[in-house]
Amino acid sequence: MAAPVAAANREFRARPGRHPRPLRLQEGGDPVSGHEHQDYTGAKFGMWLFLFTEVLLFGGLFILYAVYLARYPKEFVTAGSQLNVWFGGGNTLVLLTSSLFVAVSITALRRGATGLCLRLLGGTVACAALFMLNKFFEWSAKIGHGIYPGSAHLRELPPGETVFFNIYYLTTGLHGLHVVIGAIVLIWTMALIKTGRVHANDWVILENAGLYWHLVDLIWIFIFPLYYLILH
Repeated sequence: MAAPVAAANREFRARPGRHPRPLRLQEGGDPVSGHEHQDYTGAKFGMWLFLFTEVLLFGGLFILYAVYLARYPKEFVTAGSQLNVWFGGGNTLVLLTSSLFVAVSITALRRGATGLCLRLLGGTVACAALFMLNKFFEWSAKIGHGIYPGSAHLRELPPGETVFFNIYYLTTGLHGLHVVIGAIVLIWTMALIKTGRVHANDWVILENAGLYWHLVDLIWIFIFPLYYLILH
C-alpha cells in the first residue's frame, strides 16, 4: 500500500540507504526541481548586443569629432574654452555617483535587502534628474548667448567653431536622451521590484538596466574630456 500512497501524493523517495530527495511531478507527469530554473543567457546576450549598437552610435560621433578636430584644431580649442568646466565636472561626479548606487543596488537585491535596493535606485533617478537640470542650465546659458545650431551668431563664427558646437549639441543632446530613457527604465524596474516580479532569485532585469546605465555613464566619461577639457 505504500507505493500507491506515494503515487497518490505524486511524490517518490530514494531507496533506503540513500540521501532522501523528494521528486514531485507536474500535472502532466513531468518532473521539475524544487526551485524554478530560468535561463537568462538569451536576455543577457540580447542586452549586450543592444549595448554594442549604442557603442557604434556614439563611436561614430566620436570619430566625426576626431576628423574635424584634426582639421580645425585651433578653432576647436577656442570653442571648447567657451564651455563651463564646472558644469561638465559636476555632471561627471553626479553620474559616477549614480553608477555606484546602481552597482550596490544589485548587490543589495541579491542579498534580499529590497528596501535598500529601492532607495539606491531612487538615488540614481535623483542623480539623473540633477544631471538633466545641470544640462538645462548649461544649454540655457549657451542659447542665451546665441550659440545654438542654426543661430545667426553661430553662422558668423569660424567654420571650425560652428562645427564644434553643432557636434557638441548633437552628442550631448543624444546622451541626455539616453539619460532620460535610463531613468525611465530604472523607475520601471523599481515598480517590478515593489510588486515582487524582480527579487533576490530573479534579478536579471535589474542587472540589464544597470548595464545600460553604466554605458550611459561611460559615454559621458568620453564626452567630458573631449569637449570640456580640450583647452588643456
